[in-house]
Formats: sequence, C-alpha cells, structure tokens
Amino acid sequence: MKLGVHLVNFTLPGGPESIGPTLAATGRAAEDAGLDNLSFMDHYLQLEFLAGADDPMLEGYTALGFLAAHTSTVELQLLMTGVTYRHPGLLAKIVATLDVLSGGRAALGIGAAWYEREHRALGVPFPPLAERFERLEETLLIVRQMWSDDDGPYVGKHYRLAETINSPQPLRKPHPPIMVGGGGERKTLRLVAKYADACNVFAGRGPGPGEVPHKLAVLREWCDREGRAYDQIRKTVLYNGAVGPDRAGGAAFVEDMRALADAGVDEVHVMPLHGDPVALVRSLGEHVVPDLSRL
Repeated sequence: MKLGVHLVNFTLPGGPESIGPTLAATGRAAEDAGLDNLSFMDHYLQLEFLAGADDPMLEGYTALGFLAAHTSTVELQLLMTGVTYRHPGLLAKIVATLDVLSGGRAALGIGAAWYEREHRALGVPFPPLAERFERLEETLLIVRQMWSDDDGPYVGKHYRLAETINSPQPLRKPHPPIMVGGGGERKTLRLVAKYADACNVFAGRGPGPGEVPHKLAVLREWCDREGRAYDQIRKTVLYNGAVGPDRAGGAAFVEDMRALADAGVDEVHVMPLHGDPVALVRSLGEHVVPDLSRL
C-alpha cells in the first residue's frame, strides 16, 4: 500500500513567514521518508471544522508549484479540486504546467465541490448539485481532450471551447492520472468508472474498513456497466484519524490499514491536522512506510 500526506493546516507558530520554509522542509522530509504523494486541499477559506475561516489557506496550485521546486520524486496533487473553482480549459492548462515543471509528477484530483460559504464569499457561482455534476462530467471530457492530440472544439451544455490547444502537453503519459473524489453511488462512482484513473473515498477513523468495501463493490458494478476493467482504477482513501508518532502508533495504524488493503485499497492519505508536519512525516518514514509498503 502506498502512502500520501494531505496538508491542510497552515496556522504555524512562526506565522505566515514560516509557511514557505515549513512546506519546503516537509517536501524534503516526504521524499526522505519514502512517501508516494503530497497533496493540499483546494479551498479559498480554511474549513470551519478545522479552524476559522480567517485562518491561513493557500491557493492550491500555486502551493503545488512551490512544492515542485522543493521535491523531485513525490507525486503532487490537490485533494480535491472543486469543479466550480476554475474553468476546465484553464484547469487542464494548470495541471499540464505543473506536470511539465515537476518532471511528470502531477495528478488531477477533482470533485463536484461543496463548500458554499467560500463561493459566496469570493463571488464564485455555486450552482445546484445536479448542475455541478453535469459540469464535472463535462470537465472530465474537456481535460482528457486537452491532454490529447485533438485540439478541435468542445461543445457541451455548460462549456464551449473553440479550440482545445494545450502546449506544452503533459510529460506524464498517457496523461496525468485523474482521480475523482467522493463515494456517491449514483453519480460519483459512475464518473470514476467511465473517466478516471483513481477514486478517493472517505475511510473514517478507527479500526476496520468501514463502508469502503461496499463503495468499491459499487464501483465494480459501475465498471461492469461501463465496460471498464475494475483493476485499472487505483483505489485510494482519505484517513481522518491521528497516526501515533511512535513505533506503537505506527504499528496500530498499519494494522488498521490491513483491512483496507484486503478490501483492495492501494493508497492511503493521512492528514496532519495539528502540530509540526515535518515531524509527522519523519515519523511516518520511520514507523509506517516500511510495513505499510508490504501490505
């Protein structure tokens, strides 16, 4: 099983001046630890269940560009880009640029968006859920076309592109992997089966696989309907629990992950909600990565 760290907290003891140096150190520590993936949230405002809306929140792709300059092997992505945040043609261009500048290490994580407050705060349209899913499907089509040899038009219900020119193209072939986030059984997992290279579902906290096996069973059904090979899709989870910083904590986490690995999960993302992310990453390298990689 692969391991990623999802960075969500930018309220650091040294204030905003310490964010850049801390992220650079986190990137170096992640590669020393043998991590596979580093990700940020994609939000305009900090989430209320983590801190206050006026606490620091970085623009995601700018932050990934910074990390690209301070890493050389780890995969880089947002978990997840909200479909409403950027025009799909621009999004394809942004991720392609990140891929080129990072040497082929970009991935696109995308979902239907949900945080209404930040949309209203910055004046970004927040259409009803059904429309957001329509836009998500069109965005997946546009991104795939932008990352192909087809530079012709795209005409959909919500988006119209006269030309889908994208130069330079991504280095990663056939294109940066596309991850669709969420466990919705009628729409989200259908989109995974039809368009995505990876899924990301919520693993909850504590022992046991929770609802993950059921979600993956639904995904398998959608793959059968869409004529897609289920094994082609990387299965990832976001783990919303603390990982103990010592050997015992690492062993307990790995044991929790065993049930998810048995269910077919390939990769887990953990979140350092508080404290020093560099210290957490180093402890993961020491106490988690060697055993987790054997699952």
